[in-house]
Amino acid sequence: MSARAPRRYVSSPIHDVPSVTSDTDTRPLPRRTDHVPLGILYMLSSTVMFAVSSALSKWQVVNYSVFEVLFFRTLGSLVICAALILPRTGLSAFRTKRLRDHLGRSATQAVAQTCIVIAISLMPLAGAMAINFSAPLFATLFASLWLHETVGRVRWSALLIGFAGVLLVASPGADSFRLGAVFALANAVLYGSVTAAVRGLTRTESTETLTMYQMVFLSLFFFVPLLFAFRTPTAADLSIMFANGLLNGFGQYWWTRALSLAPPAAVGPFYYFSLVWAMLLGWVFWDDVPTATLLAGSVIVIASGIFLLWWESGRRRAVSRRR
Repeated sequence: MSARAPRRYVSSPIHDVPSVTSDTDTRPLPRRTDHVPLGILYMLSSTVMFAVSSALSKWQVVNYSVFEVLFFRTLGSLVICAALILPRTGLSAFRTKRLRDHLGRSATQAVAQTCIVIAISLMPLAGAMAINFSAPLFATLFASLWLHETVGRVRWSALLIGFAGVLLVASPGADSFRLGAVFALANAVLYGSVTAAVRGLTRTESTETLTMYQMVFLSLFFFVPLLFAFRTPTAADLSIMFANGLLNGFGQYWWTRALSLAPPAAVGPFYYFSLVWAMLLGWVFWDDVPTATLLAGSVIVIASGIFLLWWESGRRRAVSRRR
């Protein structure tokens, strides 16, 4: 069997299930036809799933521990991902020589997810979501430190401006808002480091391997605390917890599907509609009215992310033309 060229992947800023790109594969590839409208529809659908999943988590942590909510959510996502992946790959999806790296990446992600659920329990859903959007900025920083990727003035400028937007979102409000913002910011920093780690892993690991190890290890991590503190959920609550995971799993799949149908520059900006749904859900269920500073900071963070997306797309096109 001939050796297969390594593939690169692009990870999500918040939910990092990677999508395949082929810039490192030297074999000739068939011309791909983009379906931008359908890709946008999948991206918008994924944002609805992510926002509703976050809202359900915010509601559930009132009565159940963070780890219990996260365990059942992750278990539901594992079921969906296994149903979508294993029929095509079988157990080969678990074939790896980098088990320790998968374990370390998943452990960091477990802490990050714990932080964001704590954050949304302490502050408005939209505020936590806005701060979370700064994760790609921290991913740029960690990629520079760990993977020695060139950052340059443009990236640094976008990072600093985006972080200024985060400070604007995090600063106003009561002490609980500020404490929630600390957890949201911790999640963004940790998720940025996870994204950088995924970039390193994708040099040898496939999308299927990354996804399955992520879901399996996360399920195990969140299960361990339940051995010491577990509250038996009602049948209705258990159904909602599991449905939370199914929504998150579909969101992961639809996000990846969107990037397979259209260029990131075309569908990526629509990911930020998650904030719109978060604001609507927060207003309907918790009477959270977005403040002027929240809106202003959100615009700054989102604009920085979109600018980075546009800048990277332009650089890739320029490199392709030179080739």
